[in-house]
Amino acid sequence: MIETILLKNVIPNVFVGSPPEGGPSDVWGQQLMFCRGKSYLIEAASGRGKSSLCAFLYALRSDYQGSIELADANGKRIELRERMICEMRKTSLALMFQEHRLFPELTAVENVMLKNMLTNIYTEQEIRQMLSRTGLQDRLDTPCARLSLGQQQRVAFVRLMAQPADFLLLDEPISHLDEDNARIMSEMLKEKQEREGAGVIVTSIGNRMPYDYDEIIKL
Repeated sequence: MIETILLKNVIPNVFVGSPPEGGPSDVWGQQLMFCRGKSYLIEAASGRGKSSLCAFLYALRSDYQGSIELADANGKRIELRERMICEMRKTSLALMFQEHRLFPELTAVENVMLKNMLTNIYTEQEIRQMLSRTGLQDRLDTPCARLSLGQQQRVAFVRLMAQPADFLLLDEPISHLDEDNARIMSEMLKEKQEREGAGVIVTSIGNRMPYDYDEIIKL
């Protein structure tokens, strides 16, 4: 179980020697700790590296200086490396991509079930209920290529939920949603966080997901 994620002087390679516009960052080049059970909003202007941060935390990319360390309940720390992340993506870390990354030929239910096959924490009926709760009850068996961006975003959100997690990473999760759908997603996320004691890290370039954040951090 991951209790903390510690960033130590992490700077994307692209910013080394050429800092992003907009002034100093509370993340890049700093020491920053994320704790399990807490919720964080990462606010940033476009081009400040919010999607890069999510990719670094999920070990999809390693083009940065500094280090990212994970610690368990006993305080044992290991540096995050891509070669050891596969199992953690099934049990400890979950990411909702900004660009969704759905399989367009698969239906809404099939996209989530494909993820659920790795974890087996929900039945198909439960997944259908979760998708329906987000307003997709009439689109459950529609290929994702035929869904709107907002509908795809809701499918990606439910896919995020279809696993146990110590930390949930959401990259601009409500950019295509109205207030009602954003509120429903927020309620579902809060329920999961409280049920599993997970840490929540949300990024935004202005359209905040409504949530009771413990800390707001400027990227």
